[in-house]
Amino acid sequence: MLIIILICFRQKPTWVEQYYYSGFYQAVCHLMRPIVNLLPFSLGDVVYAVVIVLLLFGLVRLARFFIIKQPGQAGKLILRLFICLEVGWLWFYCFWGLNYYRPPAAQLLGYNDTTYTIKDVAKVARLIIDSANTLRACLDTADLHQNNSQIYRHALDAVNELGGTSAKFKSIGDRVKPSIFSHMLNYMGTSGYYNPFTSEAQLNYLMPIADKPFVACHEMGHQTGWAREDEANFAGYLAGTNAKDRLLRYSSYYAGIAEFMRYLRRRDTTTHHMLRARISPLVFQDFKTDSAYWTKYQGGAEVVSGIFFDKFLKANNQPHGLRTYNRMIILTMGYYRKRYKVW
Repeated sequence: MLIIILICFRQKPTWVEQYYYSGFYQAVCHLMRPIVNLLPFSLGDVVYAVVIVLLLFGLVRLARFFIIKQPGQAGKLILRLFICLEVGWLWFYCFWGLNYYRPPAAQLLGYNDTTYTIKDVAKVARLIIDSANTLRACLDTADLHQNNSQIYRHALDAVNELGGTSAKFKSIGDRVKPSIFSHMLNYMGTSGYYNPFTSEAQLNYLMPIADKPFVACHEMGHQTGWAREDEANFAGYLAGTNAKDRLLRYSSYYAGIAEFMRYLRRRDTTTHHMLRARISPLVFQDFKTDSAYWTKYQGGAEVVSGIFFDKFLKANNQPHGLRTYNRMIILTMGYYRKRYKVW
């Protein structure tokens, strides 16, 4: 019965927004997060580790049942596995996953007008590049050597401040934690992730410092209910660029440059080259450091995880798959048009 209800809700974005996001999900946040936030480590990471161990143990037992020709025992084990998968599916969509089926953020935030040109995109990109250049020149040794705890605290402050200005970004006990799987995340090409089963935002604490503050805001954007990757990207960008902390503001504009330049590289190489030359040497060096860091870990694990996550996104109301991240451009353009009247 619950499965049928969830499937029906997935077809009704207004129901999801009114009854799930504004009702049930808020209650879940109020109940779960004070509990998991008591733990200094990621409960979700521990849960994943236990599940992986149990799954491997189960596969070994299954193989053994087939070898010793006990099909009845093998059938019972397979049935238990399917029951566990069903429970996991229900938990995922009940406690967070239905947020994928909310109305689009552009609709909720009033950014529906997407009639912009490459020239308009270039105007906004210039503003972002100039902001990043200015902030990077102002960063001192203390800024660039913030420890992880400081980065998490500044990100949380920024998310809470943004939530105070708009109910659509309201945070409820949000918090980001370092992932105990950070070494493995490097090989998967992953900077962080949100655990929907424990309502925790995890960060790869080993990556370059220019990435960390924005990614922390992005993952907490998922916590506030923005499930789609472009929307969490935009929520993180909005929180970060309006933050008090200089490193966080820089990290957010730095992420904005990456997204806008990626967009322009595919559509107008002339404009892309022109804006690339506008990036200051300090900012450009951060991009080189970033690239060198992630290149060290490239390999089969990154390819496999990329394929899996692309399929996962497409199965959850994001038909563009991994390219959904870059679609934050649409929301960012709407924001600059509505707030700053850039064009």
